[in-house]
Amino acid sequence: MSRTQAVRKFFRTPKGLLTLLLILLVAAASPWSGGMLVLPGLVSAVVAAGVIDVLILRWRHPRWEFPSGAVLTALIVAMVLSPFEPWWVPGATAAIAVLSKYVVRTKAANVFNPAALALIVSYYAFNTGQSWWGALPELPMWAISAVFVTGVFIADRVNKMPLVLAFLGVYYALFTITAYVGDPRHVVEIFRAPDLHAVLYFAFFMLTDPPTAPIKYKDQVFCGVLVAIVSFGLFETSGVVYYLLAGLMVGNVWEAWRRVRFKKVHARQIVALATPRT
Repeated sequence: MSRTQAVRKFFRTPKGLLTLLLILLVAAASPWSGGMLVLPGLVSAVVAAGVIDVLILRWRHPRWEFPSGAVLTALIVAMVLSPFEPWWVPGATAAIAVLSKYVVRTKAANVFNPAALALIVSYYAFNTGQSWWGALPELPMWAISAVFVTGVFIADRVNKMPLVLAFLGVYYALFTITAYVGDPRHVVEIFRAPDLHAVLYFAFFMLTDPPTAPIKYKDQVFCGVLVAIVSFGLFETSGVVYYLLAGLMVGNVWEAWRRVRFKKVHARQIVALATPRT
């Protein structure tokens, strides 16, 4: 296979398509988010994540591989962090994200969404801010359709729509109920920019991360509901800026536990079937 064919094949995969979609969102958001202001952070994140991952992949495998997952993680990290952070902060955060994939994992896969975990660590380590500028909150309201359309496309492509719908449905239902039974001014920001944009970006591009998201529909629904409830609870009780990311961490832990438990049960069943009856 030629290099051109390999590139074309990559951009037909979910990872390749997501890379293109995120680049399109970056191109649309950049002029409204400070133009060249976002470029140093983007470059430092992609370079740091890419270099670390390509070296680890080369050490683990007999040939060089393109660090596609690291590039995606770096783009998400840079698009969530404030563009006013020093240029090295997105790079350091992206590096933490990539390393977490190899450190915090089960035998099958990494436990946490790398970008989400690194953004929480970065908040405490570097006192970072999060603007979610890549979700187009600075653009006119109609531009949110770009996030929605691209998000629906990729969520459908990775077969995670039940997860997204369960999360968004419960999340907004809880805040709607809160608005009716309490002071609506307390939660009105959830339904406006930039929070609305951030939630859609989070649901479509972070919650659906294939290595850490459930595969079966019933598991996706449960996970989506769990993440929504935890995120809502954290917003109401503590108001931490990373309440969505923390909710995702809980969902990731549940999914990792479910996978390990399933494998243990499956292994016991195989042993039971292989054991001769007397």
